[in-house]
Amino acid sequence: MTIPTENGRKDGQAVMHTPPVVSTEAWEAARNELLVKEKAQTRARDALAAERRRMPWMAVTKDYVFEGPAGKVSFTDLFDGRRQLIVYRAFFEPGVFGWPDQACRGCSMVADQVAHLAHLNARDTTLAFVSRAPRADIARLKKRMGWEMPWFTITDSFDADFGVDEWHGTNVFYRDGDRVFRTYFLNNRGDEQMGSTWNYLDITPLGRQEVWEDSPEGYPQTPTYKWWNWHDSYVEGAAPDKKWVEVSDAGEAAFRDEDAKTKP
Repeated sequence: MTIPTENGRKDGQAVMHTPPVVSTEAWEAARNELLVKEKAQTRARDALAAERRRMPWMAVTKDYVFEGPAGKVSFTDLFDGRRQLIVYRAFFEPGVFGWPDQACRGCSMVADQVAHLAHLNARDTTLAFVSRAPRADIARLKKRMGWEMPWFTITDSFDADFGVDEWHGTNVFYRDGDRVFRTYFLNNRGDEQMGSTWNYLDITPLGRQEVWEDSPEGYPQTPTYKWWNWHDSYVEGAAPDKKWVEVSDAGEAAFRDEDAKTKP
């Protein structure tokens, strides 16, 4: 039996028929039943990420040029010395609703959700936003909105060549020396999930780079959780903190034990 609530009776809205109120035992039973399905979804998501890491690559042969804070930069400059690059095309330009004071509402929500970039950088990954707005307008908008991700001006056919000239989207690239490859692309509702460190890493060719992942032979992998750090404390090549190793080992063991109990 559902329970009508007062929340749905204001301003002529329909009455909300909420789920039943049950005992603690019944609530825990319902939650555990749903947890089995949630764990299955998590495993399916991990399997999909593993398949994504095995997708074929496409060579990028054009020399794209962008405008950055220091002037013109090449496409490889966007990697900032790292191997992986995630590029989100945000709509901020003449003709977009809100111009020149605001970027697209949806693209702005994506920007608001971006986690601290130090964690991506620690996994050899750079995130960059690109738009067709002039450099000065991008700098003004970033300052006003408190956004800190690198953001560049598109000057050529980059957006048209990578499927983001008429709609937002996220492209992923891998750099091997001077060679660059396109490895993945998502758009539409696929962009809704983006923002967290984990979801960004899960669409890259190298993944989270932890030993539990199903990755092709030879891919870089480090012990699970051990690379995690405070965003202002990453030091390249530093050994994991001994205390954190103990804490994360205990946490991982507990997680694995709980996960085993929910497997069908």
